Amino acid sequence: EVQLQASGGGLVQAGGSLRLSCAASGFTFDDYAIGWFRQAPGKEREGVSCISSSDGSTYYADSVKGRFTISRDNVKNTEYLQMSSLMPEDTAVYYCAVRTGYGGDYDDELNYGHWGQGTLVTVSS
Repeated sequence: EVQLQASGGGLVQAGGSLRLSCAASGFTFDDYAIGWFRQAPGKEREGVSCISSSDGSTYYADSVKGRFTISRDNVKNTEYLQMSSLMPEDTAVYYCAVRTGYGGDYDDELNYGHWGQGTLVTVSS
């Protein structure tokens, strides 16, 4: 059974940092790209970042470029999202997901077949 356990969320002041983790099990981790999405209150879920399985290519939403860094540890079967210079508009539930399809862009939810439960990030002003 595929399982994704997201953690690391919490309350942080604007300008602060957090590191999210996504621990994976039940599949061959290093065969799949892993992505992060977020859903802010009252808004649709949006793609934040993705890291490929093959060459470690990374993709970021324009809103987080230069502030967030995605990485993966294929030994620990864990993906990370280092978030810096956080802003109140980064407040959201953050989800990690396994990319199982490649029919569209990295932020196309239809390409992700398995999702974690989400971790809440709250950035205070």
